[in-house]
Amino acid sequence: MIKRNICRQVSIYYNDMPGVDSKLCYELRGWLGLTDLWNLPEENNAADPKEQLKTFYKDDNAVFLISNFLRNSAEEKFLVLCIGTDKYIGDSLGPMVGTMLEKMNLACPVYGTLENPIHAINLRKQLTYLEYSYPRHQIIALDACLGSADSIGSIQLRNGCLFPGKGVGKKLPAVGDLSIVGIVDSCDNEEFFFMHNIRLNLIVKMAEIMSKGIFEALQEKTGSKKY
Repeated sequence: MIKRNICRQVSIYYNDMPGVDSKLCYELRGWLGLTDLWNLPEENNAADPKEQLKTFYKDDNAVFLISNFLRNSAEEKFLVLCIGTDKYIGDSLGPMVGTMLEKMNLACPVYGTLENPIHAINLRKQLTYLEYSYPRHQIIALDACLGSADSIGSIQLRNGCLFPGKGVGKKLPAVGDLSIVGIVDSCDNEEFFFMHNIRLNLIVKMAEIMSKGIFEALQEKTGSKKY
């Protein structure tokens, strides 16, 4: 969990220090292997496929690619942390995946559902609880994200943490050892997740693919039955 701790320190510098050059922060996080895949310039986006993956929810082999990546990256003890809120359609991807995983009876801890969401207001408190309750568990963090218009519908996984809320200017701690994000809207939209042009259908279909991929990967490690 050393990388996770380093990642959080970098996020503190990135979010909280006035006058720090953002390019320098990107270079530092990239050197640590922690830079967000979805925030990298296109020319720097070619990395080891064992470290990161990009697929689209409409791809025929999306479930397989997600499950195969996680199968090779997940440790023996892990939990799934789904970040977001059902108050906005775009930000409901995380808790929708969490709810689907609960219904699949995935035999590992799943936090962040439509009924009990984990979001900007309670994230720090929940992280403190999880680190106390599961000190040796790998955290698989999942969140909705913004990206370029042509990347909407993409699902991206990487070894490393994610920075929830950064795309909309929120200062939150870095989360996770493995991260999964779904691009649900363009960062060109001024109102981001609050826009009404994000279709619920997109969120549901992405959540179905992501939850199936997670389940198929982790059921082998937990002994969960087929959903």
